[in-house]
Amino acid sequence: MSTDTTDELFRNAMARFTNGVTVITTANSGTPFGLIATSVCSLSADPPTVLVCVNRSASAHDVILRAKVFAVNLLSADQKDVAQRFASEKGPSRFDPAQWRAGKSGAPLLTGSVVSLDCKVIATHNGYSHTIFIGEITDSSTHDDPSAHCLFWHQRHFAAAAVEAR
Repeated sequence: MSTDTTDELFRNAMARFTNGVTVITTANSGTPFGLIATSVCSLSADPPTVLVCVNRSASAHDVILRAKVFAVNLLSADQKDVAQRFASEKGPSRFDPAQWRAGKSGAPLLTGSVVSLDCKVIATHNGYSHTIFIGEITDSSTHDDPSAHCLFWHQRHFAAAAVEAR
């Protein structure tokens, strides 16, 4: 067992964590921006808030700072194609207009996602290579099918949960 903390060892260790795959979105003058993120978690229920860690080099980073809004879209296991599009394409071509609608804030919400959270930025914090955005949830929607399962990222691959029959 190695105890060295090189960049590669750190990345390998973090790859062992299983996380839901989210697309963080925002918009600027009607143009959508977004990125894949797995560093998303609940912060508080009162007020309802989430935190999202966004790399400062991401194209959506500065747009979120200016717009002061973002949406968190938790992908369903059936939306692997959306994740692959965000991983391989750049800019607005990532957004298929048939799959997205504008939330109350103007941030794009993914139709059919397990959950979409429309948020306003209430605080930012320095996270070294990332900015930690604290978002107050102003609106939310959930998948019509409560048994819809989310897409996971584990060991640098997309995965779906193996669900036991009830």
